[in-house]
Amino acid sequence: MSKKIALLGIFIIMAVIISGCGAGSDGTGDNGGPPEKVLTISWSQDVGNLNPHMYGPSQMFAQDFVYESLVEYGEGGVIKPHLAESWTISPDGKVYTFKLRQGVKFSDGSDFNAAVAKKNFDTVLLNRDEHNWLELVNQIDKVNIVDEYTIDVVFKNPYYPALQELSLIRPLRFLGEAGFPDDGNTAEGIKAPIGTGLWSLQEYKQNEYAVFVKNPYYWGTQPKIDKVVVKIIPDGETRAIAFEKHEIDLIYGSGLISLDSFRQFRDSGEYRTMISDPLNTKALALNSNRGPTREQAVRIALQHGVNKQSLIDNILYGTEVKADTLFSPQFPFCDLGLQPYDYDVEKAKTILESAGWVLKSGQEFREKNGQLLELELCFDSADNVQKAFAEALQGEYKKIGVKLLLVGEESQSYYQRQKDGKFNLIFGDTWGAPYDPHSMVSSMRTPSHADYQAQSGLPMKAEIDAKIAEVLISTDEKARQDLYNYILGTLHEQAVYLPLSYGTNIAVYHDNIAGVSFDPQTNRIPLANVDIN
Repeated sequence: MSKKIALLGIFIIMAVIISGCGAGSDGTGDNGGPPEKVLTISWSQDVGNLNPHMYGPSQMFAQDFVYESLVEYGEGGVIKPHLAESWTISPDGKVYTFKLRQGVKFSDGSDFNAAVAKKNFDTVLLNRDEHNWLELVNQIDKVNIVDEYTIDVVFKNPYYPALQELSLIRPLRFLGEAGFPDDGNTAEGIKAPIGTGLWSLQEYKQNEYAVFVKNPYYWGTQPKIDKVVVKIIPDGETRAIAFEKHEIDLIYGSGLISLDSFRQFRDSGEYRTMISDPLNTKALALNSNRGPTREQAVRIALQHGVNKQSLIDNILYGTEVKADTLFSPQFPFCDLGLQPYDYDVEKAKTILESAGWVLKSGQEFREKNGQLLELELCFDSADNVQKAFAEALQGEYKKIGVKLLLVGEESQSYYQRQKDGKFNLIFGDTWGAPYDPHSMVSSMRTPSHADYQAQSGLPMKAEIDAKIAEVLISTDEKARQDLYNYILGTLHEQAVYLPLSYGTNIAVYHDNIAGVSFDPQTNRIPLANVDIN
């Protein structure tokens, strides 16, 4: 069935390409109008099949280009109307009634209404196991149609993060009727990426490029540019060179180029650069169920053995700030006053010595019962910042007698290693707004996530999971805060996470590009106000 869907999707996309209006060779429109405004950006991975209800290999920024949510997460955490004009919540907190925006059309001209909204909810609920990391999907009981433009979302329990999680990029965004497979179940794929968003996919060549054009039926204000070309360039240095050659107009996001390249662009005075406010936390997950990191003492020593400020100054060039806790205290329920693990090489050495990891005369690395203190640090080879951090950490840990083996892999292998728990240390950034802390904490109970694997050796893991289940449906804010105190406090005490910095996005662009801005969500590339002069 999936092959048939894929073939049909290709035919539909080709039909769109053939019928679409492209720029002439002189840069003017086919009808002799003003020049077509084409923005070229780059990404390290293929954009994927753009199924709105599933995950990898689809890239979140591209899904966000095409599909929209009922509500939108705005600055300061304000939840704003989007495809839903308004909503009410029943007194018991279990029924959310959404009034849908009328006059909204999908990119194929079909109507967005309660029937198609319910169909999208139903296919996600049909595949609950795929989404069990997200408590929102677990808590939704059913969706009822009230009238043509009204739906009731019925919950099993009151669920306090409901609106925040309904604003996520996936899995609860909306595909047009013609994009569904014949059986209505999108788990195996979609016929074509048909959404209500600003952009629609016009042309696509796997691992080379994707071309998005503005959706002619978009219900809101049309973007200022006509087309977005996404070039797939896995290597950061190649991307930086392409930018210098004006083959790319805008580099946007974290890890796409080295911070050395960013600094050179910034200091040259030839380009425009921007740095966002802190969005998430760059962190390492330390596996409590594998090798030497099973020992709490080793994990604590690793915390004390990292000079975070030096890494930020010398690798990030001050573009981020030091992180002492997994979640920034600015996030709800996360200002706990936890005691940071200070940088102290001698303390790290003493902790390891006391735990039986001794450094014999003439040796570089510690041993215990004939076992070398050797740890694998896994990173995404396409992420230039992770790679630089990994190399620096290797040197940092050598100072305390820890041998760090660096394992850089392409993205899919890296993500599989997260799922399998085949790591001692692995990069595991938090997701930022609107996920933190509730969505990420929810995912800590899911075996396919690095967080679960990292925590799986903790003696109190079952209790942590039980407290997570409780906090997500708590209706009392004091009780909720007490539960978060236990969950986050225990993880901090057990040293399962090594927070490094509070992460930012960067932007580098040419002088003729205007209107670049950042979004509160890490994985969005907002282009609505971008213009080309």
